[in-house]
Amino acid sequence: MATIEPLAGRLLYCRPGFERECAQELETVAAAAGASGFARAAADSGLAEYVLHDTAAQAALDAAAGWRGLAFARQSLGLLARVRGLDPQDRLGPLLDALRARGEVYADVWIEHADSDAGRELAGLCRSFAPVLRAALRRERLLGDDAPRRLHLCFASGTDALLAAEPPARAAPWPGGIPRLRFPRGAPSRSTLKLEEALLVLLDDAERARWLTPGMRAVDLGAAPGGWTWQMVRRSIRVIAVDNGPMDAALMDSGLVEHRREDGFRYRPAKPVDWLLCDMVEQPRRIAALMAQWFAEDRCRMALFNLKLPMKKRYDEVRLCLGLLRDAGLRDLRAKQLYHDREEITVFARRG
Repeated sequence: MATIEPLAGRLLYCRPGFERECAQELETVAAAAGASGFARAAADSGLAEYVLHDTAAQAALDAAAGWRGLAFARQSLGLLARVRGLDPQDRLGPLLDALRARGEVYADVWIEHADSDAGRELAGLCRSFAPVLRAALRRERLLGDDAPRRLHLCFASGTDALLAAEPPARAAPWPGGIPRLRFPRGAPSRSTLKLEEALLVLLDDAERARWLTPGMRAVDLGAAPGGWTWQMVRRSIRVIAVDNGPMDAALMDSGLVEHRREDGFRYRPAKPVDWLLCDMVEQPRRIAALMAQWFAEDRCRMALFNLKLPMKKRYDEVRLCLGLLRDAGLRDLRAKQLYHDREEITVFARRG
């Protein structure tokens, strides 16, 4: 028989293997918001939860733990309930019972699974169950276009589901928090998807329109063979590509790229540029210090860079690096472990 556990708190989706860091970040944010509770996350599950002791703190936690402000979360949702022991012959009944008990109407419903090995095995269940649940919610009058929140049902297993909800404007706009990008024809390396996703996730539509305009100038440190440079060139932005390795021939033929075979840590442009890009493999705090130095010298207006994380104390390293950048006067810092990242996070920095 299914059991329904009403919950208050947050449900986060993350990269498998980073549940601990996701939970640590959520605990830090919750403490700063004055919320009392506990984090839990099973290793390699791709999920993390923060369960509140007092539901009165839900609004404060929601405001502090939105998706955009968390580095390790692909998605952040308000936790509603956990339903365990679902009968494969009747999953719908207990889930409707849990939702009826709340009495909330939702703008839409997404059926999801974690981006883990076990989660991906549930993709077929999610696809087949989505129209069933959506039709039942309509019958129960629990779906309404004017409702403020979207319902998310996350299957943790075939018999265990988490219910959560979030205003669409505050949530990641992709199921599972993963933008599905296609490798663009003509790009010289798959690293181009990192920068494409970073521009999509870390900037909004208005910022992309304002800050990525033809004629701007960029420096790409550690550029070869040109995956990140390619994203700038496709937007008619001129790039100084700094790397001792060879650049893609088609990029060089564009007329928008100047290749400098120099040390990325020593190179400085003759004039300030709009963008500094950096995907060099180096200790994260050394990269953070280099970025801070560029801003201190007024060499760039904005920067996008990766911090390659060590295997131990990854969350502590992120806090240290972001603290170093804040100490340098950078107030607009946005960090995210992207879907196309691996053992790293991507950071956008602007003086603000």
